[in-house]
Amino acid sequence: MTVTLKAEALEAFVADIFVSAGCSTEEGGRIGRYLVSANLSGHDSHGVVRVPRYATQKKNGTVVADVTVEVVVDTPVIAVVDGKYGFGQTVTPQAIRIGIDKCKKNGLSAVTLRNAGHVGRVGDWAEMAAAEGLVSIHFVNASGSVLVAPYGGVDRRFSTAPYCVGIPRPGQDPLVLDFATSIVAEGKVLVASRGGKKLPTGALVDADGTLSEEPSVLYGPYTPDGPRDHTKGTGAIRAFGEHKGSGLAFICELLGGALTGTGATSGGRQFANGMLAFYVDPKVIDTSNYFDDEISRYTDFIRETKTIAGVESVLVPGDPERKMRAERTKNGVPLPDDTWAAIVNTAREVGVSETSIQRAAS
Repeated sequence: MTVTLKAEALEAFVADIFVSAGCSTEEGGRIGRYLVSANLSGHDSHGVVRVPRYATQKKNGTVVADVTVEVVVDTPVIAVVDGKYGFGQTVTPQAIRIGIDKCKKNGLSAVTLRNAGHVGRVGDWAEMAAAEGLVSIHFVNASGSVLVAPYGGVDRRFSTAPYCVGIPRPGQDPLVLDFATSIVAEGKVLVASRGGKKLPTGALVDADGTLSEEPSVLYGPYTPDGPRDHTKGTGAIRAFGEHKGSGLAFICELLGGALTGTGATSGGRQFANGMLAFYVDPKVIDTSNYFDDEISRYTDFIRETKTIAGVESVLVPGDPERKMRAERTKNGVPLPDDTWAAIVNTAREVGVSETSIQRAAS
């Protein structure tokens, strides 16, 4: 069963939760906006299902409210940014802004972000750069979040290690490629465990090598509205694409983790996202104004591909998100009952009024 909520009401409710938990009004608003935006885009794994976990991290002090980042290295084209374990929705846009500004001055920039709270949907940050006409490439890891088995193995060695590229298109939404280097993001296992969409066949592997789709392989036993603790599980998520996905995950760990100073993931570390991002101004490279028309031509060329049986159309990056955003903006955001119950419990724990809860659900 599901409950469907209007996006604006859900966003305000999430903001209320984090303001009640000790965040500023501005930060609560950002967290609500970015989490609900992920749901609107169809990425429920990075949406409001994260609210209980974020609130627990805030309570435990493993994520810090209202952080202003520290710029550790600052050259004309490079910045090293320490997020100081602030909420990702607060520290990441600060780092992205630095990268955008440097790129606009020089045509190219590189920014590392270390020690950030969960940065959410990485596509948000590619879209932020694309809105200013910039191409961006992002390598991300999650130190302390050891979840994924490399190709051919069963032991956890990687985080879900996302990779993302954003390409602007004048007058249109950008092309955004954004994926975890595991078969599923951990958030999708979280959604499945709370009554949401089931996992793909063989997305998980247990310690004995048995393939599985059962979230308890990752979390161990759990109750419907109780916490999900991946340290209690016996198995792992599998890397996607066999040796190719496993290799890309390895690179994301080294560039997003080791190079940024966050650290490639391992047990016993505090959770933090690290990100290495490159920004390119096409106007500096493309002096003949070739790029935009060629993107349009090639995108049409891909979409015109004859489809195999059962496939309606060939898509390009960003197409599913555009379709889902239009649908959910109109009809509301569906949440499994278990997910909604966990969010409501979190709201009550931090002191949100019953009136606010009822208003969000109405």
